[in-house]
Amino acid sequence: MSRSETVPTIRVSVVILRDDRGAVLTVRKRGSSRFMLPGGKPDPGESAAETAVREVREELSIDLEPTALQPIGVFRAAAANEPGFDVESTVFAHPPLPVSQPAAEIEELRWQLLDEPYPTDLAPLLTEHVLPILSGKRPRP
Repeated sequence: MSRSETVPTIRVSVVILRDDRGAVLTVRKRGSSRFMLPGGKPDPGESAAETAVREVREELSIDLEPTALQPIGVFRAAAANEPGFDVESTVFAHPPLPVSQPAAEIEELRWQLLDEPYPTDLAPLLTEHVLPILSGKRPRP
């Protein structure tokens, strides 16, 4: 059996937001120690894109333009905050928008430059998939 057949999976949609320097916005949820992309789990009947738009509105108080979402891929990694689970993430990119403060369950925002060393508190999805793709160290699927 493969890992994907034996490890329970959480499905989420997340969004890459970058600033004018190309840094990627990461967020840390209240009560957790890992930084990840904004986003979350779908409500019943929601598409991946609808989930991304709703979650970013809830977490950052900003409205994404649904037609501006660019699909990057679907990736699987160990879940950052749920030991023993994997996360299967549908990843979108969106053009830059001003981000001023966290909302809902988000406690902290941090921008990650691609040419800086990755901190040890980043979620596996970021270090194994998203940041290497954005920095050109790994091809897009």
